[in-house]
Amino acid sequence: MELSVVDLSPVPQGGTATDAYANTVEAAKQAERLGYSRFWVAEHHGMASTLAGTTPEVLLGHLAAETDSIRLGSGAVLLNHYSPFKVAEQFGALDGLAPGRIDAGLGRANGSPASDQALGTDRHVEDPDGDHAEKVEAVVNHLYDDYPDEHPYADLEIPRGGGDPPVPWVLGSSPSSATIAGELGLPYCFAGFIRPQFAVHSFEEYRESFQPSPLAGGIDEPHGMVAVNAVCAETDEEAARLRAVAEATYKRMRRGEVGTRPTVEEAIDELGGVPEPTPATLGAKEWPRAISGSPETISGLLDQLAERVGADEMMIQHVVGDHEDGLRSHELLAEGVGLV
Repeated sequence: MELSVVDLSPVPQGGTATDAYANTVEAAKQAERLGYSRFWVAEHHGMASTLAGTTPEVLLGHLAAETDSIRLGSGAVLLNHYSPFKVAEQFGALDGLAPGRIDAGLGRANGSPASDQALGTDRHVEDPDGDHAEKVEAVVNHLYDDYPDEHPYADLEIPRGGGDPPVPWVLGSSPSSATIAGELGLPYCFAGFIRPQFAVHSFEEYRESFQPSPLAGGIDEPHGMVAVNAVCAETDEEAARLRAVAEATYKRMRRGEVGTRPTVEEAIDELGGVPEPTPATLGAKEWPRAISGSPETISGLLDQLAERVGADEMMIQHVVGDHEDGLRSHELLAEGVGLV
């Protein structure tokens, strides 16, 4: 199984963005060493005291200098905030820094009204799906210099690394994003830690709507990945204890406390106890928001979820109370899945 990581650059308690970025760099170098396929970084706005991952295009440039072989990408760059041409220029520059190993993960999301206003984002687009599809297609055309000669953008150039251009991915958490990926003939990554209940339907939509792409950066057959919230420890019970942070964080989000992260002890106290271990075999329609387990248990769970939607790859996102717990989780996951 191909396994990858998406990192949100959480700010440790009492720390700063500098500490968060140092942890992200350490996690990326570890992922490369352990044999993970990709390392993506996220984009969130307006909560930088807790999540420092605001500008993936900047952080990826630093990660390019700190790694040698692992693919680097955005999970995701939020296209609704930006010009497609500027996004293509950024990823062209990244390709110049890390030739042949850049993924352009393209998504969309609204933040708070204040952050969207500060970014100059229109929150009320008449046809949001059509607008997003047009922007994704524009980024791909710029990346692959694929505008026809008569197009006004035909002579615009972006930086290039000399090898394969960045690989475009459509990212999302709903069937509508899956349809866009399918109709454009691009790889698709579903955020199972956001709306797990839509995972099966989204992949059905992706395959039903898939068309071999006329885009230079497209693919001929569907290719999908699922990102899941997962934490691994030596035993199922210890892993469930660490998963308490993800469970409590989600409950906080439901109360409007976005971006905060408790310690393990605080999480257990807020939940009223340690969560039950994730069962080794999930029910037919069961897709937990977060899973946990020993290396053997997690490996089996990832196989089950991948098979359920026909995913070609899996990606790990975790919410843990301590950076060292996260590194150990990635180490044990690599062991359980058998990465080389």
